[in-house]
Amino acid sequence: MSSLPLFRLPDKPKLIGIARLASAGASLRAGHDVEYFTLPSKSLLNRCLSNRAMPFTWTINPYRGCEFGCRYCYARYTHEFMEMRDGIEFEQKIYVKQNAAALLRHELRRVKLEEAIALGTATDPYQPAERRYEVTRAILEEFALHRGFELGIVTKSNLIVRDLDLLKEVAKANRLSVHITITTLHVELARILEPRAPRPDLRLDAVRALSRAGLRVGLSCSPVLPGITDSPQDLESLISAAADAGADYVFANPLFLKPCSAAVFLPFLEQNFPHLAENYRRRYQDRAFLPPAYAKRLSHLISHLRAKCKITTADRESYATKWPLPTFDEQLSLF
Repeated sequence: MSSLPLFRLPDKPKLIGIARLASAGASLRAGHDVEYFTLPSKSLLNRCLSNRAMPFTWTINPYRGCEFGCRYCYARYTHEFMEMRDGIEFEQKIYVKQNAAALLRHELRRVKLEEAIALGTATDPYQPAERRYEVTRAILEEFALHRGFELGIVTKSNLIVRDLDLLKEVAKANRLSVHITITTLHVELARILEPRAPRPDLRLDAVRALSRAGLRVGLSCSPVLPGITDSPQDLESLISAAADAGADYVFANPLFLKPCSAAVFLPFLEQNFPHLAENYRRRYQDRAFLPPAYAKRLSHLISHLRAKCKITTADRESYATKWPLPTFDEQLSLF
């Protein structure tokens, strides 16, 4: 009788690129359902290839994955490059990039002076891993040795205040701006939308500290969630609080929902906002973006509230405001 198996199991696909590097990463430690791994990196600076008009040319993400677990996070798809298809793994498996400062030192020669660099576009550079591994701090230490670059930092964390003196060094010879993301002032709402991010009031404290240090700092209200965080009253409270904290600018963009993010966000809606779930499914069924009309209405509202709260400058990320101001109802009229 033949000793051959009755059927042959298919060979596992060969991992290449970032997937191969991730598979070779060493486990650093485990937290509350979170694992940390080293990620040998060949490059730190990435050219932005988005089809959308972006105000930056290059991006830097010190980590892959983000522990904050924001239910709406658009960046979950980045773990798919490492052959991880479950969107939840994005917040459970955090990869720490190795030799970041040395890579940056070598790669900055590729950047032209008019090309802006964004730090933290896909993962938060000040997520909990940064307290231990300080990859972001190493990157800022390298930037402090250079001059003439334009750098924008995006974060939800008040941990950025730890690096206040270093940020001031970077700003002496470079154009630096810090974008603190706050989607709502309601603590309980923030807790379910962004379960492991710092409280909104702590983020406002960070805006205040950065402003008092003389740094250019603004507020990102993005993403604005239709029917959840988009009422004019709530947005006015948020922008007014930003003005009181010394924000130089405010901008906002509507929810951007890629399929991998929808797989996490839509079940979250079913559980927490069941009255909105069907509308979201219908509106985002065949698209990642809402129709332009919603973005226009939001743009006008933010422009109106900036003027009302005497925030006179808009950051480059903000939507254009070429349409006339309408009258706003209780909620932006998506539903």
